[in-house]
Amino acid sequence: MQNLFDKRERSEIFRTRLAEGMLRSGINRSELARRTGADRSTVAQLLSDDVGRLPNAHLAACCAQVLGVSADWLLGLTDRPERPGDVIAAAVSVTQAARAAWDDELLDWHREAAGYKIRHVPATLPDMLKTEDTLRWEYERTLGKTAEQAIGAMQDRLALMRQNQSDFELAVSLGELHAFAAGQGYYRGLPAGVRRDQLITMANSARDFFPSLRLFLFDSRRIFSAPISVFGPLVGVVYIGRFYLAFRSRDRVRMLTEQFDALVREAEVDARDAGDWLQDLAEAI
Repeated sequence: MQNLFDKRERSEIFRTRLAEGMLRSGINRSELARRTGADRSTVAQLLSDDVGRLPNAHLAACCAQVLGVSADWLLGLTDRPERPGDVIAAAVSVTQAARAAWDDELLDWHREAAGYKIRHVPATLPDMLKTEDTLRWEYERTLGKTAEQAIGAMQDRLALMRQNQSDFELAVSLGELHAFAAGQGYYRGLPAGVRRDQLITMANSARDFFPSLRLFLFDSRRIFSAPISVFGPLVGVVYIGRFYLAFRSRDRVRMLTEQFDALVREAEVDARDAGDWLQDLAEAI
């Protein structure tokens, strides 16, 4: 059964939160009275411990608007002080995604989540495990001479693993790896030697960095995933091409974490066996 506050409890919540909102926004009693059109005595009564007065709906809405909070929060109907539109803006953001491994926003999320587990489903192969030759081939058309920056970013992420600041879990599609090995689709034109060296590098990384790095290989015919990254409990990101959709609300981050966990459960190749599987794929080229 829903807990209903009596008038005194409600007025105490309103008084406490009104005072908190005024402190946060730097607004005193006189300014609040002026901007809401209320008498100073009315504002004083709302803030008084003894009176226990509640405002009418109009004044409550005016106070909320002036203080930049929600009227529901002032009245104790929610624990979130943000207004509905602000809640949405805080929970999800749309950020332009550069076609680059050193995207500033992406690196900021990595730094923010230092110490937390980072989970990632890449759009192609994981940038942090790509060789310099693969990065140069991949970025030369769109980024010209700036491929060195991509290489530097890849080295920075490997350094995070070596410093044990974060554990990394990566989930890569088997179909993506078979296409890479065959030089098909996105990878058409990539020399066989580069492809072989790339797979050997991934195989070595999967073995050398385990368990700080765990690489799971899944069959996208059985379970599909868009490119996502989950930075601990802090941020969940969906990559859609030109933009990132970044979620900070706890339930949305949990949903993306559950998506990644499903890929791990359904993985055709476990992280312990990924290195040997990639080595066999490389030797078949």
